[in-house]
Amino acid sequence: TNQWFLPAVRGDIPPGCAAHGFVCDGTRILVFGGMVEYGRYSNDLYELQASRWLWKKVKPQAPSNGSPPCPRLGHSFSLYGNKCYLFGGLANESEDSNNNVPRYLNDFYELELQHGSGVVGWSIPVTKGILPSPRESHTAIVYCRKDVGSPKMYIFGGMCGCRLNDLWELDIDTMTWSRPETKGTVPLPRSLHTANVIGNKMYVFGGWVPQSAGGEITAPDGEWKCTGSFSYLNLDTTEWIGLISDCQEDKSNLLPGPRAGHCAVAVGTRLYIWSGRDGYRKAWNNQVCCKDLWYLDTERPLAPSQVQLIRATTNSFQLKWDEVPTVEGYLLQLHADSPVPPVAGIPGTGVPETSVLSLQGGCSLHQSPQSLPNIPYPEMKVDHPSQTNNLIPNNVQVSLSSNSKVEGKEKVAAPENKVAQETMKNHADATGFKESNAPSLLPVCTSSAQTSANVGELHDMDKQTVNPDASVSSTVSSSQTMVTQQAVKTESSSTNGAVVKDETSLTTFNSKSEAAETAYIMPSTRVSTGQTNDSHSSKAPQRTPAPVKARDRRWYDVGIFKNNSAVVSQFYLLPEETLNISNKTEGADVPDYRLLKKQDLFPGTVYRFRVAAINGCGVGPFSKISEFKTCIPGFPGAPSTVKITKSVDCIHLSWEPPASPSGNILEYSAYLAIRSTQLQENPSQLVFMRIYCGLKTSCIVTAAQLSNAHVDYTSRPAIVFRISAKNERGYGPATQVRWLQDMKTSGSK
Repeated sequence: TNQWFLPAVRGDIPPGCAAHGFVCDGTRILVFGGMVEYGRYSNDLYELQASRWLWKKVKPQAPSNGSPPCPRLGHSFSLYGNKCYLFGGLANESEDSNNNVPRYLNDFYELELQHGSGVVGWSIPVTKGILPSPRESHTAIVYCRKDVGSPKMYIFGGMCGCRLNDLWELDIDTMTWSRPETKGTVPLPRSLHTANVIGNKMYVFGGWVPQSAGGEITAPDGEWKCTGSFSYLNLDTTEWIGLISDCQEDKSNLLPGPRAGHCAVAVGTRLYIWSGRDGYRKAWNNQVCCKDLWYLDTERPLAPSQVQLIRATTNSFQLKWDEVPTVEGYLLQLHADSPVPPVAGIPGTGVPETSVLSLQGGCSLHQSPQSLPNIPYPEMKVDHPSQTNNLIPNNVQVSLSSNSKVEGKEKVAAPENKVAQETMKNHADATGFKESNAPSLLPVCTSSAQTSANVGELHDMDKQTVNPDASVSSTVSSSQTMVTQQAVKTESSSTNGAVVKDETSLTTFNSKSEAAETAYIMPSTRVSTGQTNDSHSSKAPQRTPAPVKARDRRWYDVGIFKNNSAVVSQFYLLPEETLNISNKTEGADVPDYRLLKKQDLFPGTVYRFRVAAINGCGVGPFSKISEFKTCIPGFPGAPSTVKITKSVDCIHLSWEPPASPSGNILEYSAYLAIRSTQLQENPSQLVFMRIYCGLKTSCIVTAAQLSNAHVDYTSRPAIVFRISAKNERGYGPATQVRWLQDMKTSGSK
C-alpha cells in the first residue's frame, strides 16, 4: 500500500535511542544498545514480537569467559542462523554523561537465540588472526556461498578518529579474521553508511566521506560531507563495482540525495533506502533529515508459478498464479491450438521510450510514490466494464531496454459498454524516471473440452469447516500457495469404471524449454503497456477449427495485471507485419494497444497460457506453460464453494450446485487421488478413484478410503479431490481441491 502506520505496541517499550543494533529474525525484532541521550549509552536488549506488537526486555546470560558487552553506540549487530554477532562501537569512558570521553571498541560477542522467542546468553568466541581495528558506525553483513557452505562476516568502513574504508572477513566456522584482497576501485572512506546483501553482492550506499575531491584524509578533524555514492562488492570475486560516483551530478533529482545515518533493507531482490541526514557543516551548525523513500530493483523478477485455473466457462477463464514478491505487475500471454488470423492494416506502433539513468549491472533505481506529493504523473485512461482485478498499478517502473523506461499512471473511468480504449501520455516525474504500467501475467491450468477444473487449497483445520461461505475461487487465502494441477477428465455417462485416469495433456508439467514448445516467444525485454481484456465477452462467433502447425504458434498479449488473478475472455490480435517481424527479431516494437483489435475466446477450444512478472528492471522470464479448454455449451458448470469438515474417523465434503444450461443436474461424482504404480512412473499423472456418485451435494470420505489416498508433494503436502456434475449432455468440468496436510498427517497416510 506504500502507507506508513504506527502500531499500538505494548509491554516493555524501550526508550528512544540512536545508533543501536537491530536484527530481524522471522517475525521478531531484536534491538541492542544505542544512545539514549547525549553521553548516556545503553547495553539493554529488547525483543519485539511483531505478530503481536509486544515488547519484552530480555536478559541474556553473561559469558563464562568474560564480562557482557558494555553500553555502546554505533556497533554492528548481525544475524546468522540462531546467533547474533556484535562487533565494535563507541563507549563513554566517563561515568558522567555530561563529560563524554569516547573509547572506540573492537570487541566481538556472540549471542545465542532461542527458537521463536527469548535468548540463551552471550559468549566471547576465541578467534584467530588479527582483529579489525577499533571503530564505530561501520557495517557488517554475513554471506554464505551456495557452493561453499562456510559463512563469512564482512566488516567495512567506520570511524576511529577518521573515516575508514578497509574490508575485513571473519570465517564463522573457524572464527578466523583476515583481510581479503579486492579488485576494482574501493569506495571512499566512510561511516554511517549502509551495506546490504542481495544475491552475491554487498551494496554500499551513502555515509560520511572526505570533503576533498581526491578523498585524502588530512587530519582526524578534517572536512567531511555526506555522499550519495553507490557501489557493490561481488562477494565471490571480491571485486568492487561503482554504480553511482561521488562526483556524479544530479541536477534533475534522479537519484537519492547525499545522506548519512539512513537505513536500508533488502526485500527479495529489491533494496529500500529510507531517510537519513543530508549534510552537516560546522559553520552552519545545522542538519536536515530526509523524508524520502527509494528502492532499487537489482535484477529482473523470477518466473511466476504456472497459471492455474479457478473456473472455466464456454468463453472465459478465471485464472490465478502465485505472487512474486516486490513486483509491479504481471504480463499474461496466450496462444490457441487453432491458428488465429492476423489483422491486416493495423500498424505496429512502438511504445514511446525515454532515456533514463541505467546503473551498471542492470539495476533500476526509483523513488517511492509516497515521497513525491503533487508530482504530475503520466495519465492513462482505461474503460474497463466491471473489471477491478485487471487494473494496472500506478508508478510501475519497467525497463523496456537497458537504457530506457516508460512511465504510466492510470485512472479508471466509469464503466461503459464499449471496446476498451486508452490514452497514454509520457511525463518525467520529479525523480526523472519513466514509469510504466507493468504487464500482468495470469497462470493457466490444463483441462480438456469438458474438463476445466477449478483449483483450490484447503488447510487441515481439525473438525472445522474451511471458509464456509467462500466460493472455490476464494477458498485460497492469501497465505496459501496455489499449485497447478491438471484437470480431471471425468467419466462420461457411458463409463462405469471405478478408476478414472487423468487424461489431460502433460505439457503443463513438461520441464523442457519454451523454445522447444513454441515456435515464437515474445522478447522479454519489451513490455506491452495496454489495457486488459473485458471480463464479459459478446456472443462467440462460429468458426471452423484448423490443424495446428508449429509456425502458427504465436503468443498474444492478454493484458497487464496488477494482481495475481484475472478473468480472461479476450486477447489482442497482432498485425500481420508485426508477427512476421516478431518471429525474426528480438527487438521488435511492441504494438500500440489502442490500435489493436480484440479476439473473443471460443467454446471448446484449447488455449495455452504463460505469465511473467515485471519490476523496475523489466520483464522477467515466463512461467512454464499451462493449457486449458473452454467448456462446450450445454454442459453443466463446475461445483463451487467446496468445504471440508474433519471428524475423528472421516471427513465431510460439501459443495454448491453449478449452473446447468440444459436440464437439471442428474448426479454428482466425487473423486480421490489414490496411490498407484503409474504414479511412480509418471508422478504428474494422477490416478483418481470415484468415492461418491449421487444427487446429494455432499458426501462422506471414510478413513478406509483416505488410507489409500495419494499425498501430492508438488508444493505443500496435500490430498487431492475432484468434484463434477452431470446433466442430460453429460459431465461438465471438475472442481479440484487440495486438502493441505501437515507433515505428521501426510506421513501417516
